[in-house]
Amino acid sequence: MQEKLFDSELKVMEIIWEKGAISAKEISLIAADSIGWNKNTTYTVIKKLEAKGFIRRDEPGFICTPLVSQEEMQKKEASTLLNKVFGGSRKALFSALLEDEKLSDKEIKELKDLIDKR
Repeated sequence: MQEKLFDSELKVMEIIWEKGAISAKEISLIAADSIGWNKNTTYTVIKKLEAKGFIRRDEPGFICTPLVSQEEMQKKEASTLLNKVFGGSRKALFSALLEDEKLSDKEIKELKDLIDKR
C-alpha cells in the first residue's frame, strides 16, 4: 500500500471503518449529515478510494468494504510522519509528543509496558 489518504478520503474511510460493509448511499447520507457534503462529492471520494485500492464496491447496492484496516493506516501514517518530520528518530517523535503533555500515572505505566514488550 503506497497510496496516501487525503483528508476527504480519510473522512469517508472513518465512516466505513466504523460501520463495516456499508452502501454508498448510506455513506453519502452520513457524510451529508456529519460533514455537509452532497451526494456527488461523497461518490467521487468513494470512487477515488476504490481506484486506490482502499475499498471494494460490490453489487447490489454499491456495498463498500474496507480493504485496509484503520490500524494499518495509522501505522503507515505514523511511519510517514516519523520519517518525514523526525528523520526516523522515534526518540525525537516521542520527545515532541510528550514535551508539553501531562501524563497520568496510568498512562506512564502503559507506555512503559509497551516499551518493555519490545
